[in-house]
Amino acid sequence: MTSYKLAMTTCPANESHDLAKTIVESKKAACVNVIEDVFSIYHWQGKVDTARESILIMKTTADLISDLQSVVKRAHSYEVPEFVILPIEGGTDSYLKWISEVVK
Repeated sequence: MTSYKLAMTTCPANESHDLAKTIVESKKAACVNVIEDVFSIYHWQGKVDTARESILIMKTTADLISDLQSVVKRAHSYEVPEFVILPIEGGTDSYLKWISEVVK
């Protein structure tokens, strides 16, 4: 049985659409949701910093996570891009089947 995953990254707001398109065109994710205008506060190089970012949520299969991570790292402008994985515990059969049919 196929295992499905959500992967998440953040990126500069002005790069989110291009990054999402690159990911979808790679076919390592069936879909990328772009959540725009997120205000992030984080530690970087010894100080607290802030940024306007977008969150990208990617739907894929477990066997493609490593390939998806490679695509994100190659296309991402951050020195240390976020890339976290969450399990998809369930979903409609038709949606999960669609993910499997789209990715490769």
